[in-house]
Amino acid sequence: MATLDPLVHAPARLQLLTTLSTVTEAEFATLREVLGVSDSVLSKHVAALAGAGYVRSRKGVRAGRRTTWVALTDTGRAALLDHVAALRELIDVVG
Repeated sequence: MATLDPLVHAPARLQLLTTLSTVTEAEFATLREVLGVSDSVLSKHVAALAGAGYVRSRKGVRAGRRTTWVALTDTGRAALLDHVAALRELIDVVG
């Protein structure tokens, strides 16, 4: 039986991971807009997920501006898939 991952379970983190699962990487500003959160809230979520090895970030320059890109790691993808499996098991019980 799969188990829910408390690190993934927070709605903003779950949305962040699912968004990253569809792309190679995403710009911080794009993620902020998609999630509808402030820079500081997104930074905290990215830091928590990076600390667990679920995402990685890199800094660079785009169009003359410093920016940060965030990507899902293999560990993060596995954690997301396990979490989704646990959610499906719970849903199946409800019927």
